[in-house]
Amino acid sequence: MSGAQRHRNHHHRLAGGGSAADGPKIASSGILTCVSGDDVIIRPLRSRGDCAAAVQLQRDIWGRDFADVAPATILQVCQRVGGVASGAFAPDGRLVGFVFGISGVRDGAPAHWSDMLAVRPEARRLGLGRRLKLHQRRQLLAVGVERVYWSFDPLVSRNARLNLVALGAEPVEYVPDMYGDTASVLHRGLDTDRLIVEWRLRDPVVERILDGDPPEAPAEARAAPIATPAGAEPAPPARAPWVRVELPADIEHLKAAAPEAARRWQQHLRRAFTTYLDAPHTRVAGLHRDAATGRWFYLVNTAADP
Repeated sequence: MSGAQRHRNHHHRLAGGGSAADGPKIASSGILTCVSGDDVIIRPLRSRGDCAAAVQLQRDIWGRDFADVAPATILQVCQRVGGVASGAFAPDGRLVGFVFGISGVRDGAPAHWSDMLAVRPEARRLGLGRRLKLHQRRQLLAVGVERVYWSFDPLVSRNARLNLVALGAEPVEYVPDMYGDTASVLHRGLDTDRLIVEWRLRDPVVERILDGDPPEAPAEARAAPIATPAGAEPAPPARAPWVRVELPADIEHLKAAAPEAARRWQQHLRRAFTTYLDAPHTRVAGLHRDAATGRWFYLVNTAADP
């Protein structure tokens, strides 16, 4: 997982750093060299200092002008009413990642909105994003919450992989420009379009995925017609039972090198998802990488059981 995923954006862009003097040794690649994922402790934010460190982490990742920082007080008090505010701590005590969300009621049942997930760049590739989410799952099940919601940028393939493939969350709604202008460096250049996902913590399919035994996508889905930016391929037939909706391999590179192309990709996904997810009996059933081409696709079942 790459860094900051605003579960309003499951975004996983990494920032931050450190030195040999003030933390674990960091290689030129920015990855911790003397710490494994097992050396990092995941636990609730307990002190005012823990919460202040989480505020600083938000500033480091989303930018100092980010308008929607969760303040230390909220990180403290949310835990008194079923919320989750937990951190990933390196052996020297330094906060290298955190997850935050609030609990409430949806459709008459307890539910949780997971608002932020962030991992510093030097802690990449340690599996901390997934570990933080599994910690969150345990915390919520202990208080009787079995449904979790969050949003993420559907253009960011690494976050789509974490959310749909590694965790088994299912997209349920597409919201154009959900957060407006947040003043975050991560959100510049594009609208804040988001997919909202639902994570059913006790669902048998989710439990299979978390146990390392994910169901394989149907062959029909993996060979389905492709919806991609205009002109690249023929549009899928109107009544196709499965459709593959393509997403870019690296939207951050496109935003920097070809911003117009990045905007075309966003418009493409906006058209596709507002069409398919608004239709009855349609669900986004997963994510698939074509081994021959390396292209990534959302798998959309247009004839799902109600």
